[in-house]
Amino acid sequence: MSLATVYSRSSSGINAPLVTVEAHLANGLPSLSIVGLPEAAVKESKDRVRSAIINCQFEFPAKRITINLAPADLPKEGGRFDLPIALSILVASKQLPNSILKDYEFLGELSLGGELRSIQGALPAAIACRSYKRKLCVPLQNQAEAALISKLDVLGCRHLLELCAHLNGQQAIAAFTRPTNHQAITPSLADFADVHGQQHIKRALEIAAVGRHSLLMLGPPGTGKSMLASRLPSILPKLQEKEAVESASIYSISQHPVDIAHWQIPPFRSPHHSASAVALVGGGSHPKPGEVSLAHNGVLFLDELPEFDRKVLEVLREPLENGSISISRANHQTEFPARFQLIAAMNPCPCGYLGDASQRCRCSPLQILRYRHKISGPLLDRIDMHIEVPRVSSELLRKGSHGGEETSACIADRVRQSQQYSIQRQGKTNHMMSTRDIKAHCQICDSDHALLEHAIEKLGLSHRAYHRILRVARSIADMNQQANIQRQHLTEALSYRKLDKSIH
Repeated sequence: MSLATVYSRSSSGINAPLVTVEAHLANGLPSLSIVGLPEAAVKESKDRVRSAIINCQFEFPAKRITINLAPADLPKEGGRFDLPIALSILVASKQLPNSILKDYEFLGELSLGGELRSIQGALPAAIACRSYKRKLCVPLQNQAEAALISKLDVLGCRHLLELCAHLNGQQAIAAFTRPTNHQAITPSLADFADVHGQQHIKRALEIAAVGRHSLLMLGPPGTGKSMLASRLPSILPKLQEKEAVESASIYSISQHPVDIAHWQIPPFRSPHHSASAVALVGGGSHPKPGEVSLAHNGVLFLDELPEFDRKVLEVLREPLENGSISISRANHQTEFPARFQLIAAMNPCPCGYLGDASQRCRCSPLQILRYRHKISGPLLDRIDMHIEVPRVSSELLRKGSHGGEETSACIADRVRQSQQYSIQRQGKTNHMMSTRDIKAHCQICDSDHALLEHAIEKLGLSHRAYHRILRVARSIADMNQQANIQRQHLTEALSYRKLDKSIH
């Protein structure tokens, strides 16, 4: 019977659904047809496959060949199906054995000469392949990426002939498995010791790192807002393997290569203020992840926040609240994870020098009001902490703080201990606390509650802001290893919300 079945994987968001590639050879006029909802690149694979098989000195069957990509209602795109289609034809024509194919899954684009070229989305395919306990054959360029998944045998191949020799039992390809003691290399990140002064801002960033809180910095140009934000990754704990795999999977399906050496380092994304809404949250006819998803489990830094289009900023409200973004199209819906830590920076006015003693502000009250109203109240309400960044003196800038500046390594050690204290108590970081968690772990006495209610009424804050203040207070208490929130923790958390009225 001239029928063969080969297993492969498609791409749908960060998932990799199974695709069964079936080849049937029948009598009739020589032809090759591909069915199963193939996109243009998949339809063109028949020409690449024909040339690759002939140039590898195999016989291309002069028969009526039908290739079925099942399930039929799942769209197929890209050149990843070249390799499984070629193998299915060779097996159906009895040029390769059929017995061992059930233990493998294949992905790869073929050149006309039979070389294998890299594909996107190898990591999600590796995750899905492991659950089926099969071996995964990928181009050599994707081997290290796929091998990030533990307990999975990955075969990296350069050429179709090399893989055929392995399947024929002539020359085996050694399976590449990630060592169990594999550790990500720590990159040389920018250090907080480079920033002179600004101890209050460093303290706020440390609190934000402990609870993974969002933060808005307001200050004149040149006060170090961007410099401070770029150093936040240096104090964040490394990602757990599950989190690192999620983040790497998003990079795997996008145009950005996976950084194998630093894959457990939280990502840091800083899009330009000219970015569109699609660039920020993702989209396209075949939805691809945007900046909010590329920053998943890491930091999204938006410099010059009011310079972003207001409609672009408003799309941040859903992922900030839900930790994911759904992109709907006419025939399907794709969901990407987007649980990021938002760090934003802005000037106090269009010229940037309002309240700055070194420069005179030239903006009218109407210009200042219009500039600040580019940040909507609902978006500002979703940012946990607001802080003003003052200009440091020339002497402090030249000499630094007395006794030197604290390094990122020292701060990172405190952040790690405080975050572990939070996770041991509730199983998650403080920014992910639900209403039930807040009631259980953020209890305050009656007098402190009266203080909080008075502050909320005075600042005109919402119930959402009420919960966010308690989460920040909980993080401050965790930094002191305190089981309960004390008044000093609550008042410090309230001090990080005083920009609500000054901006609106």
